[in-house]
Amino acid sequence: MEIFFILLLIVLNGIFAMAEIAIVTARKSRLQHKANEGDKNAKIALDLANNPIRLLSTIQIGITSIGIFAGVFGGATIAESLSKQFDVFPFLDPYSDALALTIVVAVITYLTLVIGEIVPKRLALSNPEKVASFIAGPMNFLSNFSSPLVTLLSISTDWIMKLLRIKSLKEAPISEEEIRALIKEGARIGILKLAEKDILERIFKVADKKVNKLMTPRNDIVWIDIDDTFESIRNKIVSDTHSYYPVCRGSLDKVIGLIRTEDILSDFLVEGKINLNNVLLKPLFVPESTDTLHVLEQFKKTGVHMALIVDEYGSIQGLVWLQDILEAIVGEIPKAEKEEEKDIVKREDGSYLVDGLVTIDEFKDYFKIKKIPGEKSNNFHSIGGLVMTKVGRIPVAGDSFEMEPFRFEVIDMDANRVDKVLVIPLSKIRKKH
Repeated sequence: MEIFFILLLIVLNGIFAMAEIAIVTARKSRLQHKANEGDKNAKIALDLANNPIRLLSTIQIGITSIGIFAGVFGGATIAESLSKQFDVFPFLDPYSDALALTIVVAVITYLTLVIGEIVPKRLALSNPEKVASFIAGPMNFLSNFSSPLVTLLSISTDWIMKLLRIKSLKEAPISEEEIRALIKEGARIGILKLAEKDILERIFKVADKKVNKLMTPRNDIVWIDIDDTFESIRNKIVSDTHSYYPVCRGSLDKVIGLIRTEDILSDFLVEGKINLNNVLLKPLFVPESTDTLHVLEQFKKTGVHMALIVDEYGSIQGLVWLQDILEAIVGEIPKAEKEEEKDIVKREDGSYLVDGLVTIDEFKDYFKIKKIPGEKSNNFHSIGGLVMTKVGRIPVAGDSFEMEPFRFEVIDMDANRVDKVLVIPLSKIRKKH
C-alpha cells in the first residue's frame, strides 16, 4: 500500500512538472488562435500563462506538498519494512536501518527524476500547446482551490522582490534576430519555400536601408526641361523608357513637377501635340536619410511612383522609382523585350567586370560577403564610390588597390565617374605566384 502511495505521489509530481513546462513554454499566439476557435481549455491555459506568478505558486505548493509526503512515507514506513528483510542476514543486522533507508531514498530519487521530472517535461516540450490545453483545467481548479495560500505566496514573493529592488520580469518582445532564425528554420523544415525565405530576408534588409542606397545618382537622372521641344522630349522617352520623368526649368535643382509617360502619350493622341503644363504632377521630395519603407508608404499614399532624393541643402541627389524598392524585395525583374548588359560579368579567367554603379549591397549579395571595410563610416554607396574613397581622388584607368578578398582595378572612366572596375579574387593572384 505504501509503495502504491509513493508511486502515486511521483506521478502527481510528474503532472505538476509537465504542467509547468507546458504552460510556460507554450506559444501564446497559438493558444490565442485555439481560444479564438472556441477551445475553452486553451483560453484557460492562456490565462494561466499570462499570470505566471500565480501559476508557479500553485505548482510549487503541489510539488512541495508531494515532496513532504513522499519523504515521510518513504523514509518512515517503507524503510522500516525493508530493514526487517535484512534480519535473515546476521552480519547486516547492525546496518539494516541505514541500508534500508539508503536503498529507499535511492529508488525514490531515481523514480522521481525519471517519472516525476524528466519524462513529463520532455512530453510537455514535444507539444506544449496541446499539453497546456489538456492540463490547464486541473491547474486552474487547484489555483482557485488553494487561492488564499497562492495569494499569500504571490504577495510575499512580490514584497521580497521589491525589497531587493528587482523589477518583475516582463515578457521580452520578439527580436529581429529571433524572427530571422524562425524564417531560416521554417525554410529548413519545409514550411517556407526558398523564394518565400529570400523575400522575407530581403524585407529585413530593405527595412534597414536608407533610400539613398537604392537611388539613381544625380548624374544619371534623365529629366525634361519645360521648354524642351517635342523632338527632344520624344527622344528622351524613346531612349530611356521610364514611366516618370522630372520636369525642370533650366536645371535639375529647379523641379516644377513630374510627368507620366502614359499621360504624355494620351495628350499627344488627343491633342496632336504635347503640352507639359496639362499633365504635370506634384513632385515627391524625400530626404536622403529617409527609410526605404517610409518612401514605399509615400508611394502608396500619393499614387506617384517616383521620388526625388534631396540633401540637407535641398539639392537633388538622385531619384528612386517604385520598381527599385520592389526589386530590392523580390530581386531583379528583368525586362523581356531586350537583353540588357549585366552589371557584374564573370570572365573566363575567374575575374569579374563590375559596373561602377553597382551598389555595395548588390556587390555583397553577389559575392556572398557580409561587409566591406569602411562602408559604415565612409559616405559611399556604390563600387565607384568605394574606388574613389580608396584612391583618395578622381581615379584614372589603371588605378588599383587590394582589399581582402579582392583586388580592384579601374578599367574605364566616364568623365569623372568610375564606369568599369575589374575585380580579381586575391586567391587567383596567389595561385599564379
